[in-house]
Amino acid sequence: MTTNEVLSLHYSSLLLEYPEVTVREKNLLYGFKGLYKNGNIIIKKNMSEIEKGCILAEELGHHFRTAGNIIDQTQTSNIKQEKLARQWAYNEILPLTCFIDAYHNGCTNRYEVADFLEVTEEFLQEALNRYIEKHGNYIFHEDIVIHLNPLNIFRNKSRNKVR
Repeated sequence: MTTNEVLSLHYSSLLLEYPEVTVREKNLLYGFKGLYKNGNIIIKKNMSEIEKGCILAEELGHHFRTAGNIIDQTQTSNIKQEKLARQWAYNEILPLTCFIDAYHNGCTNRYEVADFLEVTEEFLQEALNRYIEKHGNYIFHEDIVIHLNPLNIFRNKSRNKVR
């Protein structure tokens, strides 16, 4: 196996963690990167392993959080279900604590964080947008401040610790 063929952390760990879901890689048409139906996931074959990990997380979100055919994203109920699936994916591979881990490993901006967390910048930005909807622009953890828009992680240098 060459270096480029090594599975990403998320892709391989999700495959191991959820063996009850069948995952196959195939060529997909119409711009789809992943599809879920009845416990089966198809992942587009010609993507990076990091992108496959992000797509697999979202498709697993469909397995655990959605029902029926929601491909038509003009329907409000389908949009809501899509959001639930994506939220599951963000919580699964980008929980808020991962941003603290990234900071402790020297990451301070979105490019470094995406690289460290082995996610695409697009997936990271979508997760950040969702976290902004839920928490606002800032999240405080002990003396660490996570500024979500734009992503910037830093230590709060004031004497008063923020909770």
